Amino acid sequence: MLYYLHRSRKQGSDIEALPTLGSARKIKNMDTISNNSTRGRVVVAMSGGVDSSVAALLLHREGWDVIGVTMKLYDIDQADLPEYYRGCCTVDDVEDARAVCRILGVPHYVLNVQREFRAFVIDYFQREYESGRTPHPCIACNDKIKFSFLAQRARTMQASHVATGHYARIEPHGAVGWELRRGIDSDKDQSYVLFGMRQEQLAATLMPVGCYPKSEIRQLAVEAGFPNAGKPDSQDICFIPTGDYREFLRQRTDEKPGDIVDDAGNVLGQHEGIQYFTVGQRRGLGLSGGPPRFVIRLEPDTRRVVVGSEENLYRDTLFVSPVSWVSGNPPLAGTGVTVKIRYKFAEASAKVTAVGDGAVARFQEPQRAITPGQAAVFYQGDTVLGGGAICGYEVDAGRGAPAVELVNA
Repeated sequence: MLYYLHRSRKQGSDIEALPTLGSARKIKNMDTISNNSTRGRVVVAMSGGVDSSVAALLLHREGWDVIGVTMKLYDIDQADLPEYYRGCCTVDDVEDARAVCRILGVPHYVLNVQREFRAFVIDYFQREYESGRTPHPCIACNDKIKFSFLAQRARTMQASHVATGHYARIEPHGAVGWELRRGIDSDKDQSYVLFGMRQEQLAATLMPVGCYPKSEIRQLAVEAGFPNAGKPDSQDICFIPTGDYREFLRQRTDEKPGDIVDDAGNVLGQHEGIQYFTVGQRRGLGLSGGPPRFVIRLEPDTRRVVVGSEENLYRDTLFVSPVSWVSGNPPLAGTGVTVKIRYKFAEASAKVTAVGDGAVARFQEPQRAITPGQAAVFYQGDTVLGGGAICGYEVDAGRGAPAVELVNA
């Protein structure tokens, strides 16, 4: 068996070695891990935060044979972490997950997925910005790592299900099939980043905290004596401790200067690379004088950053491709939906029509800063119909094809 030896930032001393799964085949005799299950075996993805910890608690109480797994996504230098860092994958996070599992009396393992995380999340993040799109790394992580790679490992550990601490609900629909629905706590709902899940994944996934408000989750953690009951929620991009994604890209990409132009093509200034810009951006353009200007479009082929007035940011149509429909089938053409175009944006009413492997949505009212690379997710009430990466504003927006496609699309 492989082990990591960690040094605790809290204690300043070595802690005991943690079992680490380079491959689940390194654990033998999985049947001997636990034999008190009444529901089956579930692998719980435990980040060290309170939500995944309580997910393990709830499933343990329901009679599931719980195995806690903390995924080591990337290396992080503890000494250089800013005090405000609220990401994951620190030694303290691993310690918190292990402590919770010890309280519950269930096994805990560390699964090394650094290679997969770099290939499917970090490299994707970099490529998207270099291509003039604004990525959402959490969606890539869920799709490529949690509900693909981890689910495969869970099967080798003889687990029928994986579980996470997401604030979303998975509910049966009709005689066969499953629906993905918003979490009860609207302020914490995370269904937006889960639109890529397919029916077979929904059937094998548990999200127990989605039926609770955050306040009750914390109270359950307090009552259980969990050391992370008051731990702040993770924020920002987990693999960029400082939160400065432009500096992160500056260290990893080649700068390719280009022009900043207005919508008529008049040159207003120069830039160091389109990867440092996103639609809707106003600050950092390096333009002086004149009315306020916003990035309204990025043109990677010509390396031009196109700016305009705030009015130019509003559009009434978007195209996504590829699109993933949760049910496996697209809705009827012109179906009324609400659409969320960014994680924290308010939804807007629209009509959606499937077009090939994509979909076009036409809004009742123009929307501000529809951004290629971000996801557009379609809802009917609390139910997620599907979603996809925004490619542009017309059906033939081929220049906006995503640099990486969802596994589940």
